[in-house]
Amino acid sequence: MTLTRTAASLLALMMLTSLACVSGRERVYVRVGPPAPVVEARVVAPGPGYVWVPGYYAWNGGAYFWTPGRYVMPPRPRAVWVAPHWQQERRGWFFVEGHWR
Repeated sequence: MTLTRTAASLLALMMLTSLACVSGRERVYVRVGPPAPVVEARVVAPGPGYVWVPGYYAWNGGAYFWTPGRYVMPPRPRAVWVAPHWQQERRGWFFVEGHWR
């Protein structure tokens, strides 16, 4: 019985986390803005062509949590990373996903 409740709680948390990252048509609004970004120490890139993608705060349905930055290989030459960020509107703060342009 306890294992079933734990599994159900974990599933609910995962669903809330995925809802917080919905982009496009649906927005999840948070009343309180995110904390100041964490200052991250960059390590040496794993190889030529890798780009640093900075970390950001995500929302898990009850609190912000830091997602650390990392090196990634761009999908095509001259691609530019547009970092994810939080934007404020009258209804609160909402998350804008990062993307390549």
